[in-house]
Amino acid sequence: MAEADSPSKDGETPNAPGNSGGRAAEFEGWEAAGDVAAGLKGPDLIQAYVKLLPNGPGVYRMLNEGGDVLYVGKARSLKKRVSNYAQGRGHTNRIENMVRLTAHMEFITTRTETEALLLEANLIKRLRPRYNVLLRDDKSFPYILLTEDNEAPGIFKHRGARSRKGAYFGPFASAQAVDRTINSLQRAFLLRTCTNSVYESRTRPCLLHQIKRCAGPCTGEVSTEEYAQMVNEARDFLSGRSQKVKSTMAAAMQQAAEELDFERAAIYRDRLAALSHVQSHQGINPQTVEEADVFAIHHQGGLSCIQVFFFRTGQNWGNRAYFPKADGSLASQEVLGAFLSQFYDDKPPPRQILVSETIAEQALLAEALSIRAGRKVTISEPRRGEKRDLIRHAKANAKDAHSRRLAETSTQAKLLKGFAETFGLERAPKRIEVYDNSHIMGTNAVGGMIVAGQEGFIKNQYRKFNIKSKDITPGDDFGMMREVLERRFSRLLKEHGKPANTPAQADPEEETSTGQDPATPPWPDILLIDGGKGQVSAVMSVLDNLEIADCVTVIGVAKGVDRDAGRERFIVRGRSEFSLPPRDPVLYFIQRMRDEAHRFAIGTHRARRKKEMVKNPLDEIAGIGPARKRSLLHHFGTAKAVSRAGLDDLLTVEGISEAMAQMIYDHFHEDRAN
Repeated sequence: MAEADSPSKDGETPNAPGNSGGRAAEFEGWEAAGDVAAGLKGPDLIQAYVKLLPNGPGVYRMLNEGGDVLYVGKARSLKKRVSNYAQGRGHTNRIENMVRLTAHMEFITTRTETEALLLEANLIKRLRPRYNVLLRDDKSFPYILLTEDNEAPGIFKHRGARSRKGAYFGPFASAQAVDRTINSLQRAFLLRTCTNSVYESRTRPCLLHQIKRCAGPCTGEVSTEEYAQMVNEARDFLSGRSQKVKSTMAAAMQQAAEELDFERAAIYRDRLAALSHVQSHQGINPQTVEEADVFAIHHQGGLSCIQVFFFRTGQNWGNRAYFPKADGSLASQEVLGAFLSQFYDDKPPPRQILVSETIAEQALLAEALSIRAGRKVTISEPRRGEKRDLIRHAKANAKDAHSRRLAETSTQAKLLKGFAETFGLERAPKRIEVYDNSHIMGTNAVGGMIVAGQEGFIKNQYRKFNIKSKDITPGDDFGMMREVLERRFSRLLKEHGKPANTPAQADPEEETSTGQDPATPPWPDILLIDGGKGQVSAVMSVLDNLEIADCVTVIGVAKGVDRDAGRERFIVRGRSEFSLPPRDPVLYFIQRMRDEAHRFAIGTHRARRKKEMVKNPLDEIAGIGPARKRSLLHHFGTAKAVSRAGLDDLLTVEGISEAMAQMIYDHFHEDRAN
């Protein structure tokens, strides 16, 4: 991984703010060579830097003239590693282009090569340099949380930082896997899933208790000791001691049956069945692997697929396929090594990592992960036995996912080519942005933007816009569209500047030379608007005002006669309205994009509306936090009762001072106060 074709990292993050656009943020500790390389570029610039570099370990960054980070690398010896770039021979086309574009370099030394490895991967994930292997799907994994901050612990799905006190079990490959497991665990251990505030305010058992999914600790349906035993059983099961738990339950069921307590025996029977249901949905469960992650890569046709299987407590907790962004000339071992170093940047590694191929600097990466985890972590390529079978299984899944992605990409390329021919474009679009609005009689109005490209829908670039303008008449779709487009393109101009060429004139080779990623450029080629002439006119007025009307092609999709799908009319500036044949693949493609934009806008609107519906009036009062809100609700029952309370009544609530009582009273009696 010390090669220029692959990355690494460092455990100490020097005040690194997230910079997903690849722009060089100023990190504490980075050093540049001052004026020694002024006016130089490419190999000459790198050679000038080499003279000042130490032989010790560290991390280097290569930047273009615009300050965008092209590449982040680590080295055992900065001087030797960087000098390789200046030799000008033996490089791939990718490295030659990277060296040619380099206009500036920055360096930071580390105490050890392990620290450099950790820092490198951290910076790659934050800066996303164009010439590094990039982990594109970087969503956090869901875990199961068994809380320890209440007398009656609950079981929950958890993502993100582990700030809440409790035991975490995972990772699980998907949220659906966690939901299925929690549902079964509820039936097996009868643990609560309500929040602490709901738990503390219950006066009678909830529906989950009635359907035998919760023991009802909130209202004393089960004693604290009995509930604690259920929690311990759940912890044992999730920790891998499932046979012990099942044996205990089976013995309790047998004893209840012998005592003719058939109702209690039936409860244990149902709990045992629920445990069996959990394990039956976990696929292959190895006998010799207690805790491990299995990585297998299939690399072909310039595309890499890495399949990851998660095994915890001897159980299969799901798998996920990744398609890292990497140059097609890289070997599979290099892609897998770079992927691994980034994968564990924000998640704890297991004790054992099994890989389908031996990666470069495997021992160094294992040492770095051990330091981060605070315990020994091993990385190995199994050669025989059950572990080898797991690798074969993961490899087969990687190959299948790779084939599906290639087929999807090929289909997408054909659709984009057909799209270009239909609308008279000189080349297939690389980025299509589709816009739609959603509201109910003008309330909770939102705008949605989805993005489609050469690999289908690019969901991490979707954007939502809460309509903020007070001057827009409720229900004015044209005004909403104008606001959305003004905000979107004003920001795009500020962050990326005006594109040098129009979409029809853009040269792919020129795009590559700028250091921009040609696969998903920041500027769209096409704006697809769900609407007719009025919507298109509103969009064009915004683009004309920003002087970027020639930078993008605007296409309006008007609903056809009787609003039937298949009879859409297309509005393009400079052309008469036209329709496509009902079974044209391009028409289906456009309908899919429009429907996706509609789904996204509707979902965003519903989420905002739901938030407004459950909004508590007490949240609007400064100084009212969760504790005071809980006290007020416990005392009065509802926020409406709080709003009707007098000053004397408010003063009787625990934690409410005279000044706070006056503030609450004035908030709900503003008219009378004036």
